[in-house]
This record gives sequence, C-alpha cells and structure tokens, in this order.
Amino acid sequence: MRHRIVVLGAGYAGAPAAGYLARHLHTDDFEITVVNAEPDFVERMRLHQLAAGQDLRRYQLAELFAGTGIRLRLARVTAVNAEQRRVAVTDGEGTEWLEYDTLLYTLGSTAADHGVPGVNEHAFHVAGQPAALRLRQRLDELGENGTVLVVGGNLTAIETATEIAESRPGLQVTLATSGELGGWLGPKARSHLLRAFDRFGVVVHEHATIERVEAAKAVTADGTTIGSDATVWAAGFAVHPIAAASGLDVEGNGQITVDRTMRSVSHPEVYAAGDSAHAIGGNGQPLPMSCASAGFTRMQATAAIIGNLTGRAVSKTPLAYLGNCISLGSKDAIFQLVDGDARSKPGALRGRPAARVKAAVLRTVAWSVRHPTYGLPARKHHSATAPDPSTEGVVA
Repeated sequence: MRHRIVVLGAGYAGAPAAGYLARHLHTDDFEITVVNAEPDFVERMRLHQLAAGQDLRRYQLAELFAGTGIRLRLARVTAVNAEQRRVAVTDGEGTEWLEYDTLLYTLGSTAADHGVPGVNEHAFHVAGQPAALRLRQRLDELGENGTVLVVGGNLTAIETATEIAESRPGLQVTLATSGELGGWLGPKARSHLLRAFDRFGVVVHEHATIERVEAAKAVTADGTTIGSDATVWAAGFAVHPIAAASGLDVEGNGQITVDRTMRSVSHPEVYAAGDSAHAIGGNGQPLPMSCASAGFTRMQATAAIIGNLTGRAVSKTPLAYLGNCISLGSKDAIFQLVDGDARSKPGALRGRPAARVKAAVLRTVAWSVRHPTYGLPARKHHSATAPDPSTEGVVA
C-alpha cells in the first residue's frame, strides 16, 4: 500500500509544496492528495486589486496539477482528527473522511475580527476570494458616490485603502488605525506613505480603535462615529479553529506548534507551513503571517517530509523575514528592509522602483505556483521502508 500524503490547502504554501513532493517522491511508494475549497489558486496578495475592480488571471488547480500524479479534491476541510489520522472534507455531496499517513497542514488564515461586535454582520474583508468579490460588488453598487472605511494599519489595510482610492476616485476613502499609520516603518518610508495617502485624498484617523461596526458607521473607543457605506475590516489575520480542535498542540492563537523542521511537536506525522504554523525565525521571534513566511516554511516542511520518509538527511531552510513590500496603488510602492531583529532599517526603496520590485515578486510567486513540479521528471525517491527496485537482486 502506498504511503498517503494529504495536503490541506492550495495557497502560497500548499500548492508549491504538493508539486515539490510530487517531483521528488516515487509514485510507486507515495500518493499525494490536495484538498482545497476552490478550484483556482488564489493570489491572495492581489485580492485588494480584485476588490477594487481589477480582473485577475485564473489559475485552475486541475490544470496546474495535470500530469503530476497529484489527486485534487475540491472540498472544504471541516475537521481533523489527529489521533485517528483522518480529515473530514465536505462538498455538495456531503462529508467524507480521508485517511492519511502524513499530513501537511497549510490552511492559511482569514480576517481576525478580534471579537468586535458587528464585524461579521456588517464589514467586508479581502482575506479570501469570495470575500473580495463581495466587496467589489458593494463598491460597484456605490458607483461614484459613497464612503469606504478601511479599518487597520497593516500592509493589507494600506494596500486596500490606496488601491480603492486610485481605482475608484469618486469614492471617499477613510482609514482608521489603533496606532500610528506606518509607525513601524523607517522615517523615509513613512514620509513617502503619508504623501501617498495625501495624494489619493485618503482621510486617516490615528489612535482610533474601532469598538463597534454598524451598517452605515463604525464607532471608536472614545465614542467617535465614522460614517461608512462599506467598512473593510483589515485589522490582522487569524487562523482557522480546525487545528485547535484536532488534538494537535497549538499556540494561544491557534497556530500549530512545530519544531525547527515544521513538524508538529505532538504528532510527528503532521507538518504545518504558512500562516497555520507557529514557526520561530532565525532571530528567535515567530515569523509573521505572510507570503514570504509561507515560502520559507513550506520549503522546510517539504525537505523534512522527503528526508524523513526516504531516509535522507533533512536540510535546513533559513527562516528569515527580510522586509515589507507595500503597494500604494498600481504605480507606487515601498520596499522596507528590516534588520535581524525585524526592525525597519532607516532607508527604503520607494516609488516606481519599489513598485517594479513588488510586481516582480508577484510574478515570481505566480510562476512558482503555475509550475508546481518545476519540470517533471526529476529524481524520484523511494520510501525508506519499501524496497528500492534498482537494488533488487543485487548481492553486496
């Protein structure tokens, strides 16, 4: 019986990881199944563009995985039973359990509501493609008249506010953040950010913690009311609660607790990568939820899976966070490098050069997903517990 590898999620971590495993593990000994709720690979870093009105290229997973031997299961993951090594998946025909021998958990994250009343009922977000399309529909309904409030001060909030302001100049865009807008950036980068907001006419409310969201307004902690025809919640990310209910050891925020090789500390047959993993970087701090972290952690996870299943040494992937690349509309950006302690460096690449860097990053990531096996065939490793056909009959 072949060793069953199940990959949950086909995002920035899951899709390339599945392809890499397919390229390096022999199909005689291993079978790989990818479970994903949507038929397409979603470029999450572009969802603010989709919400603002741009049409993104579709990458169908069935086409990406064609000829790789990967089995694609289109369904939602609704539960994981780590003790029994099985996963519940649900589609239009019902729920079934998939059994696994090795699990790679890459379900990612969604918008964090932080328990604020009214967020789920009245706010939009851009943490998933269906959500981004709902926001786009609402913006279409507003046309050239209306107000949009973006809540948050992180990368997603900044990119969403500037993209909407640029793409839909008839709308008044406001941003509310609990801290100082771009306060974590270096001085040059922050000055550039504030100039961009001024250029787009985005109104900023700093030190404004939103405590309640209603249909046509948001209310801050000091009672200030901010009117809004569409409130976009971009105040951070939260992992899905599936891992916490699975029996796996997790952190307080629900991320799976892993060792240096992305292996669960409680269940060695389970690995995690991307936003789902509580991975400690080379600086001793947890890696932030980001596409960059997804890349480093999935490379480490696949190296560990291949090494542990085939009896080879497990290589170590550097776990670093190099900086932030923030789009400010279609022709402007900031590339802020950070030091070894994840603190912003004084200088930063700004303007069109930074926008070209961001565009190159997006193209590179999309290419890696569109070519999940990097050109089959490659050397296929057999299981460490299975006989190697190339050595059968050979007498030492």
